[in-house]
Amino acid sequence: MSTPPQPPQQPEQPPEAPAPPSAYPYPNPQSPAPGGPAGFPPAPQSGQPPLYAQPTLVGVPAQQVNPYAQPGPYPVVGTPPTGGSGGGAGRAVLWAALGAVVASAAWAAGVFVIGGTGDDPDLRGYKAPANLCTSADYSSFKDEYPEKDGTPTDNTLEDTALDQGYCSISLKKTGSSYADAYLSVQLDLHKKTDPGPEFTAQWKNYDDSHDGYDVDPVTGIGDEAYIVSEDTTNGTDSGSRYATLAVRDGWVTYTMGYSSYLSSYDDDKDPPELDEVIDWLKTDTRTTLEDLKD
Repeated sequence: MSTPPQPPQQPEQPPEAPAPPSAYPYPNPQSPAPGGPAGFPPAPQSGQPPLYAQPTLVGVPAQQVNPYAQPGPYPVVGTPPTGGSGGGAGRAVLWAALGAVVASAAWAAGVFVIGGTGDDPDLRGYKAPANLCTSADYSSFKDEYPEKDGTPTDNTLEDTALDQGYCSISLKKTGSSYADAYLSVQLDLHKKTDPGPEFTAQWKNYDDSHDGYDVDPVTGIGDEAYIVSEDTTNGTDSGSRYATLAVRDGWVTYTMGYSSYLSSYDDDKDPPELDEVIDWLKTDTRTTLEDLKD
């Protein structure tokens, strides 16, 4: 008795290669989700109750559930029961309005405590001049340096964030062919940010980053002021003398600096002492700041 022919054996399928490791913490978006196709739950088998049957009311037949239906993004809210004069809805509207009023009051109180929104710069009435060389006072230096500089350097800047004026003046003694010393003045009106913290960090700590300089606080000029000075002459006819007065008044900063460089080629062998220069800087700065206010 011959045996019936056996059906050909199906070739063994190679095991599926594991997915490469990934830093993505979630399942591979290209891999099919468990269950049915495209991540849907598997279709119920014949005679098997649906896995996601919805609850039903007593006496109401259950409806057929579509196993592939996507859940709605938001639950449907039923109409609230009617009753009386609708006091529940009225109270809800009242509470919503009251919450808005409280939130607005809290915001206003916060602005009041903080001191405004910070949009208004504290310029103290200062205005940037069109030419700082003609507006800055340096009359205290004119007895020592009577020769007038006919071509001082003047620069101005006007911007929504900053108004700035700058002037550099050559100081000459009588009979000098070249400048014996220099004055520089700068006015900054900060209109967007408060320069206070950076001003303090720069000038109060100037000697920390510049060896050989002395820093002294000055009272009676603006909100904050410092004198930065250096003298390297040491009683000789060479070296330099330097002094700058830096002032902050609100969001306005002003600096006035003096510098004198001595060498054997200079005609000036007797520059003023730094104490004199510092007094002149204070006097002329006070006058200039008063003149620059409205």
